[in-house]
Amino acid sequence: MSLQTTWFLLITVLWAGFFLLEGFDFGVGMLTPFLGRDVRERGRLKETTGPFWDGNEVWLVVAAAATFAAFPDWYATMFSAYYVPLFLVVAALILRATGTEYRDRRESERWRTGWDRVIAVCCLLVPLLIGVALGGLLGGLPIDSDKEFTGNFLDLVQPYALLTGLAFVALSLLQGTSFLRLRTTGELRRRASACGRRVSVIAAILVAAQLIWTTVADPTANVVPGPWAWLAITAAVATALLEGGERHEGWAFVGGSATVVFTVANLFATLYPNTMISSTNSSYSLTTSDSSSSYTLTLMTIVAAIMLPVVLVYTAWNYWVFRQRVHPRPTSTPATAVDA
Repeated sequence: MSLQTTWFLLITVLWAGFFLLEGFDFGVGMLTPFLGRDVRERGRLKETTGPFWDGNEVWLVVAAAATFAAFPDWYATMFSAYYVPLFLVVAALILRATGTEYRDRRESERWRTGWDRVIAVCCLLVPLLIGVALGGLLGGLPIDSDKEFTGNFLDLVQPYALLTGLAFVALSLLQGTSFLRLRTTGELRRRASACGRRVSVIAAILVAAQLIWTTVADPTANVVPGPWAWLAITAAVATALLEGGERHEGWAFVGGSATVVFTVANLFATLYPNTMISSTNSSYSLTTSDSSSSYTLTLMTIVAAIMLPVVLVYTAWNYWVFRQRVHPRPTSTPATAVDA
């Protein structure tokens, strides 16, 4: 296996890890204003992701950095084309972090409710915009022979890319409901279960539509979707069925996680060996071989072999330490801490 292929696979893993871990963060953020009936309940919902959300963002940073170092031409063309959407992604992540840190600085219910709504909007925008960007890689963008993006903003919001963005939003909501079923108790858990039953059906429909369209969007498409697509569809349907049972929240979360991973894997597997499809001329499409840097690939492989296991072990340890459910607190205690 060439280093170009190896790093394309690693970047796929990084994007899958980002949507897998940040997915439930975004889902909880979007659901908080609707599932929490008052400021204290919304505070409990915020607690469920408190130990995880900032660490999960690292996967996005590493995915972008790996693309920059391993495939500089891909990075340059993609980030030039999606400058405005990616700027909005960064702004949304900053606002979410600000809201998370400042929400409980005042006792005012209006202050906290306002930040809850800001966080919800930011958590909606990030998976939507990143999904649109990833969908555009396969859907095709106006790229000339110099690997320069020659289109405008309207070229970025093509139907396939929008569907991909909506699918990732739905998957984030699905992850959020499953995660809340694992982390909450009582009435909040029941509401999350009821919401999950509805969200799972919508997610299954959107994911199936996105997977089928991915097959059609492939310039070398087969009539039948590939194995990753079938795995994603199977996981999505299984998750929808598991969401209906009160005793299967663990398996529902596993099913939703598998759906996320297989959906991302299917998109990148269909894209390979290209990194970006040119709608101007297929010969102008960027590939793993003509957009890579040989020197940095070798250096990064050594660094990744050392650091990636460390990151994975630390992430697993963090989730194990903060695995307990978040319980209601006495009225006199502010809902800002997390049970250890």
